[in-house]
Amino acid sequence: MNNFKAEAQTMKQAPPDAESTVFHWRVKQLLEKLNKQPSDKVLDLNNSAMNTTDLKELIAILPLLPDLEEMDLSWNDFVGGALQPLTHQFSHTQKLKVLRLNNCRLMPKDVTFLGEALEVIPCLEILDLSWNNNIGGNLSSLTQKIPKGYNLKTLKVTDCSLTMEDGNSLAQLLNRIQNLEELDLSINKNIGHSLKSIARELKYLSGLKVLNLHMCGLKQDGFQCLDDAFQYLPELKKLDVSCNKEIGGGFQSSDAHLANLSDLEILDLHQCRITEEDMAVLTQIIPLLSSLQELDLSSNKSVGLSSDNLLTRLRFLPKLKSVLLSNCSLQQNSFASLAEAALHLPELKILDLSWNKCVGGNLKLILKALSLEAELQELRLSSCSLVDKDLACLALVVQDGPLAKLQKLDLSYNQHISDQGWATFYQGIGALEQLSELDVSLRPVSHCDCEEWFGQLLAALLKLPMLSDLDLQGWVLSKRQQKQLESFNWDNERKIRIDF
Repeated sequence: MNNFKAEAQTMKQAPPDAESTVFHWRVKQLLEKLNKQPSDKVLDLNNSAMNTTDLKELIAILPLLPDLEEMDLSWNDFVGGALQPLTHQFSHTQKLKVLRLNNCRLMPKDVTFLGEALEVIPCLEILDLSWNNNIGGNLSSLTQKIPKGYNLKTLKVTDCSLTMEDGNSLAQLLNRIQNLEELDLSINKNIGHSLKSIARELKYLSGLKVLNLHMCGLKQDGFQCLDDAFQYLPELKKLDVSCNKEIGGGFQSSDAHLANLSDLEILDLHQCRITEEDMAVLTQIIPLLSSLQELDLSSNKSVGLSSDNLLTRLRFLPKLKSVLLSNCSLQQNSFASLAEAALHLPELKILDLSWNKCVGGNLKLILKALSLEAELQELRLSSCSLVDKDLACLALVVQDGPLAKLQKLDLSYNQHISDQGWATFYQGIGALEQLSELDVSLRPVSHCDCEEWFGQLLAALLKLPMLSDLDLQGWVLSKRQQKQLESFNWDNERKIRIDF
């Protein structure tokens, strides 16, 4: 390390031209070897397959980068266990604002060294340690080193095997980093009991914009504490509490401070075991979130069964761009309510109705509503029990042009469509000039022949210039048909990925 310091001192004494020449040679040499672009402010070595020699060279060049603001070493295994010499060089990069160490196989000692180095990188705003599951149980060696008033704005520790003790140490940190704007604790199932403590400390983060607690073992009492914290988070834009199955029933006993989040744009409640009583509360709250753009209620069967129909009140959220209702046990009346609300959603771009059997035979209800606008980009109808008349209606709407911006269409796992139904569909989709992904797969056990409509499919491909992914799993293609698809790509200079 003394050699590196001596080299850095030499550089300070060298004339500008010499410094530029050395920078150009040493930095460019390493980055070109790793297929990365040189920059004096951004060092992006994400997924570079670095080895120990590369890491040593990186340590050597850091003193040559005094203006470095962003360093990304993510997805490089050799960083784990070797962070100490790197952190010793942080004194040369005091302008560093962004440090990403995702999936680097960090060890507990790496977290300790990083904590000790924080004092020499006072400008750090973004720290991402996600996907390092060896650091669980040792986060306090980092959090305890972060001083009061530190300007950290983003802290991500996704899937780090955090423990309840780690959660408690994070809770103690929050009142010292009051400028925090994004906190991501997702996929840490064992911090559930400490989330009550974390929720109580959120009152210090008035500028928090993103809170991700996906799959964190959040329970009813923790969610109630979280609801109390919402009154102190006026700028929150994204809230993700998905895949916390034990919060079901917690909405009905909350004080509904969620309704005060007037700036909230993204709300993810998928797979939370929401009860019908919760739905009665959410039916009153969600329509008040006037800025909401993305709503995910997937895998909550009470959404479709509830007598208090939230879906009809989505009309009060005209900024909605994404509505995800997969596997919500929609009934015909709730589906009709959604279709009626869709008339009032001019910015809708993504709609997922997959795994709702009531859509079959009734697709025209939603298509009629959507056909008034031409903004939809993604439509997912997997396992919806669609029948021939649904595809015929879809083909007619496509030909009329209102779905001209559609980019992704999922019709997979709809076993009740006949060969004639598929043929009619392929004959009518030529107007989808922006379509890039099409999934018409059947269940893997199906093994159905596609001879009767294969010609219509080939003809349709000629009219879909943007198509890059075609999924045909479950269909049996003869060797002749397989060769025709290969020849299609070759003859038409296309690169469609075809999965069958």
